[in-house]
Amino acid sequence: MTRDKRILDGVRVLDLSRLAPGPYCSMLLADLGAEVVMVGGGRTGAPIPALRRGKHAIELNLKSEADRALFDRMAATADIVLESFRPGVAARLGVDHARLSHLNPRIISCSLTGYGQDGPLALRAGHDINYLAVAGALGTFGPAQAPPVPPLNLLADFGGGGLLAAFGIVAALFERERSGRGQHVDAAMVDGVLSMMAMPFADWGTPTLPGRGEGLLAGTMPAYRTYECADGRYVAVGALEPKFFAQLWSGLGLGEPEDAPDHLDPSEAESLTSTLGKTFLGKTRDEWATRFAGSDACVTPVLEPGELASSPHIAARHPGFALDRVPGVPRFSRTAAVPGRAPDGQDTTTALVRFGLTPAEAKRVSTRPGGDGGDLSWPPITTQKGRAES
Repeated sequence: MTRDKRILDGVRVLDLSRLAPGPYCSMLLADLGAEVVMVGGGRTGAPIPALRRGKHAIELNLKSEADRALFDRMAATADIVLESFRPGVAARLGVDHARLSHLNPRIISCSLTGYGQDGPLALRAGHDINYLAVAGALGTFGPAQAPPVPPLNLLADFGGGGLLAAFGIVAALFERERSGRGQHVDAAMVDGVLSMMAMPFADWGTPTLPGRGEGLLAGTMPAYRTYECADGRYVAVGALEPKFFAQLWSGLGLGEPEDAPDHLDPSEAESLTSTLGKTFLGKTRDEWATRFAGSDACVTPVLEPGELASSPHIAARHPGFALDRVPGVPRFSRTAAVPGRAPDGQDTTTALVRFGLTPAEAKRVSTRPGGDGGDLSWPPITTQKGRAES
C-alpha cells in the first residue's frame, strides 16, 4: 500500500457546514486526501471538534464584500463547496451553485440539509430525531409498549446525511471526469434515511416486521437480541440461521445441535427467550465470549466505548485506536485512508495560497478568532462537576 498517496489527493474542498453531518462528510473526504478548508463565521455554530481533524480553518464574513471576494477567488480554484444552510441562505450570501458555477464551471456544490432544497418542510429547523420521525424510521425503533427511541444521532446525521453527501460528492467528481462540468448535489437527511429503510419498509406489516418493537430484527426475538450475564453486562446474539442457532444451543449446554428447537417460531419465542436468558445469567459476559470464541454461534460481547482499545479485533485492525481518533475508512489496496493531523499555521497558509490567496491574505484570515460560538457549540452540556469547573 502506498502510504504517501491518497485517493483524493489534489481535491480541494471549501467547507461552510456546521455541527455534525457536513463536518463528518468533509472528514471522510479529508481522510482520503482531500485538502479541506473550514470556513467559519456567522451565528450558526461550529463544527463538532471530533470531526475537524486534518482540516484547515479560517474565518470569513461573507456579508463583507472584501471577504466575499476572497471566497470567490478560493472557489475559482476549488473542486467542492459544502454547505448546510437552510435553503435560500447560500444564495443570499452569494455562495450558491448558480453563482459559483459562473466563477468555476467545474465546481461541485453540495447542500446538506435535513429536509432538502424543496418541499413543505424545506425551511423548517430540525435535528436527527426529527428527520427520523418524518422518514418513518423512528416509528420502527424501540419497544412496542414504550416511546420510540432513536439510535443516538447515527442514522440521519451520519448515515443518511454525512455519508450520503460524501457519496454524492464522489459520484459527481467521477461524472465530472466525463463531462468536464460540475453540478449541484442536494443531499437531504430525510432522503438518506428513506433510502436506508428500503429493507424495513418492504418488511413492514409482515411477520418479519409487523410493528414497532416486533419481528425478526427488532431485538425481541430469542435468536436476535441481547442477554444479560452474571456480571450485569450483556452479550449480543444474532443466530438467525438454523445452523448458527444450533451452535448457540449446544454451546450453551442445552443439548445437541440437532435437537435445537425452531427459534423462528413466534409461538415458542417467550419460552425460548426465558430459557436462553436464564442460561446466560449463569456466566459473566467475558466467560461467554471465551466460550463462543471461534464458533459460528453469532455471540459477541456488548462492548462499551472505553473497552474498544483492548479489543483484540479492533487492536488488530486499527493499532493505536483511541476514542478521539477513529480510523480512516474504508481500506484500499493501493492507497490509504489516513486520519490527518491538525495543520499548523504555516500548513494552512501554504494551503490557502494553493486556493488562490496571497500569503498575507492567507495569514490574515487563518489567524482570526473563529470556530466557536453560534447557537449551539459541542458539547452543549457538562454532566461531570469536575469537568464543568476545569
